[in-house]
Amino acid sequence: MEFAELVEERRSIRAFEEREVEPAKLDDILHAASRAPSAGNLQAFRVAVARGPSLRRRLAQAARDQDFVAQAPVVLVFLADPSASAVKYGRRGAALYAVQDATIACAYAQLGACNAGLGSCWVGAFRENQVRAALGVGQELRPVALLPMGYSAEIPEVTSRRPLSETVLNTDVSRWRRSNRRAR
Repeated sequence: MEFAELVEERRSIRAFEEREVEPAKLDDILHAASRAPSAGNLQAFRVAVARGPSLRRRLAQAARDQDFVAQAPVVLVFLADPSASAVKYGRRGAALYAVQDATIACAYAQLGACNAGLGSCWVGAFRENQVRAALGVGQELRPVALLPMGYSAEIPEVTSRRPLSETVLNTDVSRWRRSNRRAR
């Protein structure tokens, strides 16, 4: 699938078929996530793969009882690893760059899932401590996103988007350069 088509085809899927995700597809998705850019190439994130029904139920409860999380055959949990980024970037790395690394990896995984013919839905509403407890990880890792995925049992309508004129700040760099030279 061409990239532009992939971006247009991706939807947030909240209903999944009772069908397992093939290990090769899951490997391809995890590989896509591992190729995501990261601050200083530190890759300050971890990905937990939740396949068992009990763990998926606990994650759904942590996600404020969003039942579709438990229905998905696979849930990827993206965790920031602040200490890995802090080594090079200090507090800013721990507080921001590690979170950015995890979110970019999740975005790559989401596009990888779509490319593999799977549906997914980014879930950011959850109780961090409950996710940590479900996964058996400590405070050293920060849950950033859940990505339930599987074969879609729905085809949602295309959602509207704000026009670019509302989301893009169109700055005139050459005008900025001229005014900046005058200020010197």
